[in-house]
Amino acid sequence: MLKKALLPGFLGGIVFIFWTFIVNAMFGFKSSLDMKPFPNESQVYEILKENIKEPGRYACNPQVSEMGFPANEPAFSILYGGMGHEVAGWLMLVQLPIFLLAPILGTIMLSFASPSVTNNYLKKVLFFTGFGLLIALFSDLLNFGIGSYPPKDALILALHDIAVWTVIGLVVAWRFKPNSNITA
Repeated sequence: MLKKALLPGFLGGIVFIFWTFIVNAMFGFKSSLDMKPFPNESQVYEILKENIKEPGRYACNPQVSEMGFPANEPAFSILYGGMGHEVAGWLMLVQLPIFLLAPILGTIMLSFASPSVTNNYLKKVLFFTGFGLLIALFSDLLNFGIGSYPPKDALILALHDIAVWTVIGLVVAWRFKPNSNITA
């Protein structure tokens, strides 16, 4: 069963890599959510650089009064990972195995599903769409609120993950043949 899962899972990983490159690098999907420009950005950057020295997630809240936090005042989140743009290429190389491994693991899990799933193209695709839905429910949609994404952006991220896993599922379902001798 493992050998049957490797090639389709690897192909799913290649689709994952291409999807991520096209959607993020060419169309700027993630950066349009994570790096929205704002007025006086260079001045704010200098203040942050001067005051935040350690990597971490920081909250910037309004001044607290005796009544607590004032209503209708924004709370800001500042995320500093401890590195700059000089490591962007290396980070992509570190993330590359994850893009390949996740669909392979999904395909291995698919290989243990019942024949009613593994012998039906649509059910195989839906199996992977389910991964996207789980990611959306337990990661993306919970990633909103004070100091995080606005609900609209969290929903967009969730829909993105459902879409990418559906596309991966289309490729895996096309190549995954439970009763054949597909080998990697």
